[in-house]
Amino acid sequence: MTLVYSTETGRIKPEIVKEQRPKGDGVVRIQRQTSGRKGKGVCVITGLDLEDKALNSLASELKRKLGCGGSFKDGIIEIQGDNRDLIKQILEQKGFSVKLSGG
Repeated sequence: MTLVYSTETGRIKPEIVKEQRPKGDGVVRIQRQTSGRKGKGVCVITGLDLEDKALNSLASELKRKLGCGGSFKDGIIEIQGDNRDLIKQILEQKGFSVKLSGG
């Protein structure tokens, strides 16, 4: 049972806990997925231990260099199309350890 109101302080607001993403093993993984996308393939990039702002700028840079769309959400970057080899080259130039995973 949680306290929601106190006569001394008034309404008690629950503490907001910021969710932390699990730390990776230092390896960036690039995976191609088509499930749930009506057959359209996307490259899913996981394992980047960066802040949201840095991830967003990295995603926009990848989209600009590859000339395609994509999105960033919950620490995962999705790039449209099958550009795994080019993404791997770009990330390795930036100093990341990269592996191609999945089909």
